Order: sequence, then structure tokens, then C-alpha cells
Amino acid sequence: MVITIIGILISLLLPAVQSAREAARRLQCQNNLKQIGLAFHNHEHTHGHFPSCGWGYHWVGDPDRGFGLKQTGGWAYNILPYIEQESLWAMGAGMPDGDKADQMSQRIATPLSFYNCPSRRRAIAYPNSAGYRPSGVASSVVAKSDYAGNMGGEGYWSGGSPSTLAAGDALTEQQWLENYQVDGSGNVRHYDGITYRRSQVDAAMIRDGLTNTYMVGEKYLMPDHYTTGGIGNDDQCLYSGHDQDVLVGSWLVPAQDRIGWSTAQRFGSAHSGGFNVAMCDGSVRTISYAINLATHRALGRRASGQVIDQSGF
Repeated sequence: MVITIIGILISLLLPAVQSAREAARRLQCQNNLKQIGLAFHNHEHTHGHFPSCGWGYHWVGDPDRGFGLKQTGGWAYNILPYIEQESLWAMGAGMPDGDKADQMSQRIATPLSFYNCPSRRRAIAYPNSAGYRPSGVASSVVAKSDYAGNMGGEGYWSGGSPSTLAAGDALTEQQWLENYQVDGSGNVRHYDGITYRRSQVDAAMIRDGLTNTYMVGEKYLMPDHYTTGGIGNDDQCLYSGHDQDVLVGSWLVPAQDRIGWSTAQRFGSAHSGGFNVAMCDGSVRTISYAINLATHRALGRRASGQVIDQSGF
């Protein structure tokens, strides 16, 4: 009888313990996004624009190329000096190409707790099972990100990037657009979010209001591949340039991570009910998976012109 009673008590207690643990993990996730959002604003204050997302997945951050149009690395690289990681950002600065590549290889294998949601996975380096090798940089393990910058609600994706620094530096702005920002019909399209390839978005460009625009949020990830890197939106490292590993749009409804369901380019998380996102005013909100798609899409666009009812999300 005593054993039975103890068993019943344990069965009642376990869900409460699990719920408390998840609440703590969710709070830590929100704190991560709060720090990332603050870093975005510090970057904008210092350089006049929110962090760019570099050139493409073939590239990672280069400390000798500044924070502007020539910077090849993504937003997670560009905000390192603003999350007390300036030494990590500067690895390889001023070195010959070979030595710099060695330093950059060490960086892509360096995880940071800011970039991982504890409800999903630990902030450790994971096997480079996809063979990710950007610009001659190589490592058997790579750091991952559970957060993605908001590229907008326009509803298209374009990949690719120049194969060499010289080739990229030689392109005009129009050539960048014509080569790397085209839709499936070959039409040049413009991203309308906060960070994307070679972006230089400042606060004044967010005409829908900072409180009504996504900045950085949790991305959807298939649980089957939390640790494998064997899925298209998680096969690069967190310091990569413009790629679906580190960018999402709001043209698809958000979703909770689901075993066996492979999808990318959408917000989502391991949490029940909704995903966390840092808004452009620095606040962190939980957005319901049931959000109206038109509202969700407008929240991803910096100048949609749509009046947004905040009670709806």
C-alpha cells in the first residue's frame, strides 16, 4: 500500500517538475534573445545599421572586412563584439591567409550559449556531418544556432554567392541584385526584413514601428536532426553568411518542432504554444503558432503599411 501511494505521488509530481523545468528553459531562451536584441541595437548605434547577414553560406566572418557591405559573415558573427565576444570576432585579424583560415576554423567550432535554446539542445559543437567547408575553412565539428534573423515577409528565397573575395568585391550593386536576389522567374526581388545578404537596415527604415516588427526569433527545426546537421536549415555553422540556417521569413506560418516533418524557412521552436522572438524595440515576445498568417507576414516586413492589432499575437 505504501509503495502504491508513493508511486501515485511520484506520478503526480513528475509533470509539475517537468513543467517547472520547461518554464526555466523558456525563460533562458527569452533571455538569450534579449541579449541578442540588445546587441543588434548596439551594432546599429555604432555602425548606423543593424548587422548584415554577409554574402552567403559559402562564407563566414572575416575581421579584416569590417561591418559593412564587404563583410562576408552573418549577423551572429557581426554582433560578437556586442555580446562580450570581441576576441572571438577578431580571431585571425591581420594574419596571412593560411593562418587566418586556421583561426576561422577554430571559430566555427566555438559554440556560445546565447545562440542555443536549452529546450532544444546544448550549446556544444556538433559533428560536421554535412561536410560544411566555407571558403577553405574546415572543422570536424561546428557550432549551431537555434535563432534566425528576420529576412522579411516577401515570400521567396535565393541562395548562392561569389566563389572568391575578388569576384564579390568586383560586383556592382545591381550585379549583386541580378545574380543573387532573384525569384524563381528570374525577377530581381528585395528582402523587406531586418537582416539578409549585404543588408544595411537602420531603425528609421522600420516604418511599421519597432514594436511591430520581428528582429530575431527561434527557427523551426526537425527534432530528428537536432544533433546531426543532416537537414538543409541546420547543416552550416552559426557564423555563416546569408543562408536558411541563420535566416527565416514570415511568409509561412510558424510551427512547433515535429518529428518526421522536414520544413525550413519558417519560425518555430521546441516550446509548446508558440515561439520566442526579439522585436525591433528590444522586447521579447512569445508568438502563438496559431497567429493569423497575414498578421505574421506583416510582422516580418519592416514597412508593410498594415495596421497591426497587437492583441492578435
